[in-house]
Amino acid sequence: MELRKEYDLVCVGAGIMSATLALLVKQLKPDLKVLIVERLDKVAQESSAAWNNAGTGHSALCELNYTPADKNGDVNITKAIDICTQFEISKQYWSYLVDQGLIKEPRSFINPVPHHSWVRGKENADYLEKRYKALKEHFMFNTITFTRDVNKMENWFPLMIRGRTNEETMAASRIDRGTEMNYGALTEHLFAILEKEYNTKVLFNTEVEDIDPDHDEDWLLKMENLKNGKKSTLDAQHVFIGAGGGSLLLLQKVEIEEKDGYGGFPVSGEWLVCKNREIIEQHNAKVYSKAGIGDPPMSVPHLDTRYINGKRELLFGPFAGFSPKFLKEGSNLDLLKSINFDNIPSMWGVFWHNLPLTKYLIEQVAMSFEDRMESLRTFIKDAKNEDWEILVAGQRVQTIKKDEFEGGSLEFGTQLVSSKDGKITCLLGASPGASTSVKIMLNVLEKAFPEIMTTDKGTQLLKKMVPFYTQEVTKNLFNTCLKKSNEILGLNRDLVQE
Repeated sequence: MELRKEYDLVCVGAGIMSATLALLVKQLKPDLKVLIVERLDKVAQESSAAWNNAGTGHSALCELNYTPADKNGDVNITKAIDICTQFEISKQYWSYLVDQGLIKEPRSFINPVPHHSWVRGKENADYLEKRYKALKEHFMFNTITFTRDVNKMENWFPLMIRGRTNEETMAASRIDRGTEMNYGALTEHLFAILEKEYNTKVLFNTEVEDIDPDHDEDWLLKMENLKNGKKSTLDAQHVFIGAGGGSLLLLQKVEIEEKDGYGGFPVSGEWLVCKNREIIEQHNAKVYSKAGIGDPPMSVPHLDTRYINGKRELLFGPFAGFSPKFLKEGSNLDLLKSINFDNIPSMWGVFWHNLPLTKYLIEQVAMSFEDRMESLRTFIKDAKNEDWEILVAGQRVQTIKKDEFEGGSLEFGTQLVSSKDGKITCLLGASPGASTSVKIMLNVLEKAFPEIMTTDKGTQLLKKMVPFYTQEVTKNLFNTCLKKSNEILGLNRDLVQE
């Protein structure tokens, strides 16, 4: 692959974030020179890979951590509205690509699977009912249904209700329009469009080792070919670091003051994956429950229908673990390398003020296969060991940043770090990442390329691609856009009826 000496934008990492940003840039201004650099030999092999994430279209339809209750028991849905809006922006963009004929088969990456919340115990059931009533009042969630009736739940997710009676206090909610996502397949589609329509390619087996300021306000990227060890450099006016867990280590080498104080805590994950096709066919739902008392949001247990490589699958988890690696294909020295003088106060503050998280991770690491199966049996009472196996999921790095009161705080969402001039941007963190990728990358564009966002052409194109981005989201606009994107993406098919 022949490289230019200078690019308008270089994206580090070939996951869904870089793919989305690069494609948006080329659509808004096709003559900009864009390059993606990837250390592995294929795209979407880390966080974007299908087996490495939950595959939930995070839209706050079932995730209880987006609707917290205060000390009086009142449920706040502000975060849910924000997440739902961002996911619909993603769907609008994906449906635009399908409508333009750039993606031929949407069911290869998105499928309709109802989203449910399910809890046990009176206190949790009362909370879920309050949540239902709060969401029901808002037009984004007014199709939500709720029940405490075991017979109704049996209709929604029979595999979980087998062996239960109304004597067990439970409650559940459901929204039909939920989605199941294969972000790996979607990422492959986006990169295929970049190559075919815009001659924009990925430089594989190449690691960006450092990014230094250049004399003419550009950035100098120092790279190594991991196959032959050859070193090379190139200039870029803008750099986006979207390398998943590997972003932090590269950000720390960049000479911008905005990076100071950031650290990362790596968390590995595992799934229980069903091997019995007969059982897999008995469940067509995503069912999220509540995290345990004192457990972090990453620990929310869920039983998920997945569609991977054209096959329906069934996963339960996630189970957390500890690895010092920042990437699944990373180094055992990653965590040690990330600790420096600037972030020691942040790292120590997070450790001291998050002892329950440390306890949780120790307990998770110590879990045996049988322990994991017992957790599964809170969802499927008669689950048999021989029907399930453990699969190692992706590596996540939870962002740590400065906090004036506690030294450091642990961030469970995504965090965008940018230089003042927008020439360098870096994405840190994890969920709901991929689900909200389009909105996050539009934020990057605002910082890096404001001039192409505000032209008449840019404004009109953005209005076509993502109507929510340029307008207030009213009830009529929401319903109109939801109907259109669902039709284009084929999400009105195969819904399980109540």
